[in-house]
Amino acid sequence: MPAPEDDLTLLVDAARDAGQIALRYWKQDPVAWEKDDDAGPVTEADLAVNEALEKKLLSARPDYGWLSEESEADPSRLDAEYCFIIDPIDGTRSFIAGQDGFAHSLAVARGSQVIAAVVYLPARNMIYTAYEGGPALRDGQSIRPTAVSIQGATVLTYRAATEAGYWRDGKAPPFIREFRPSLAWRLCLAAEGRFDAALSLRTAWEWDIAAGSLIAERAGAIATDRNGGAMRFNSPKAMVDGLIVAGPRLHGEILDALTPEKAS
Repeated sequence: MPAPEDDLTLLVDAARDAGQIALRYWKQDPVAWEKDDDAGPVTEADLAVNEALEKKLLSARPDYGWLSEESEADPSRLDAEYCFIIDPIDGTRSFIAGQDGFAHSLAVARGSQVIAAVVYLPARNMIYTAYEGGPALRDGQSIRPTAVSIQGATVLTYRAATEAGYWRDGKAPPFIREFRPSLAWRLCLAAEGRFDAALSLRTAWEWDIAAGSLIAERAGAIATDRNGGAMRFNSPKAMVDGLIVAGPRLHGEILDALTPEKAS
């Protein structure tokens, strides 16, 4: 089987191709509609990117499984030793609005562990990469998380995560809440120390976080579910129970401050 470095090279090439496709639709009023079951919006660009990625990646690795937000569920992926985990466009609302904070999130998992990962923001020409045993990079430069404490930390999360019921003391710790539209990008921003943490207390789809979780870990951050458990990928439900991504000190402080049994 290919080495993780070889899979990373393939993912980088595929991500850049995907970016060219996405940018042809960006700011061009792409056809968009809402998915069933309040699953959010999708556009013709999401589907075009997904089709191109599936063709390119599975042509190169025909024995790999396939898990993508925009593909029909394929249970055979669960029997594959390796699996692609793909979000063709993460941050579709941002994409529709003509904002530049959308990303392509591409990962390869071996068993339940991610071994190669790319998060690419084509409108910013910004690429984050990592592979098992290698460094986490942004545009070819090493990245690392901050080492701050929770007091005054900048945490990328949504407003509801600051509600009192999630926190042991009946109120959120004194961190500064920020937000970015792409969840994959939020993990990378925490990994590179531009923000101090990424936090979600909601169930997260694997395709949103698989790539970013490895990038964060290889940068030196701790990336776990919202209860401090290890993230496992290519699972039957394709979901992870929330996430905490931060440097070791801040990760521990956030975990200690949360009410463990509260989840949504």
